[in-house]
Amino acid sequence: MNKRDELIEKYANDLINKCNVKPDLDLLRKVTIGCGPAIYNRDSSTVSGTDESELKTVRNSFLIKKLGLSKDDKLDEAIAKVIAQYGNSNPHKYRVVVYYLLVLHFGKESVY
Repeated sequence: MNKRDELIEKYANDLINKCNVKPDLDLLRKVTIGCGPAIYNRDSSTVSGTDESELKTVRNSFLIKKLGLSKDDKLDEAIAKVIAQYGNSNPHKYRVVVYYLLVLHFGKESVY
């Protein structure tokens, strides 16, 4: 099993055990690939739910640029909901899992 497949397995386990979501593994793989090399870096592979600059990156780079959403789509509320679903006290929120949950929240599976 290669490193990316190991990470996808880890993300799937987080979705099942921490978020109570049964993942679509094909979509999860596509979201993982879409994150590029960031998944291999300890810092960029996670999202801090309390770091405003990190949340701004999720909002601007992923939700607006990648998913094509507008600022009027209640982006901050969606991010807060996903962070809460993942567990506010969970210190390791993987970027791929957060992005996957946001894709589901906005029904943007077709982007992938």
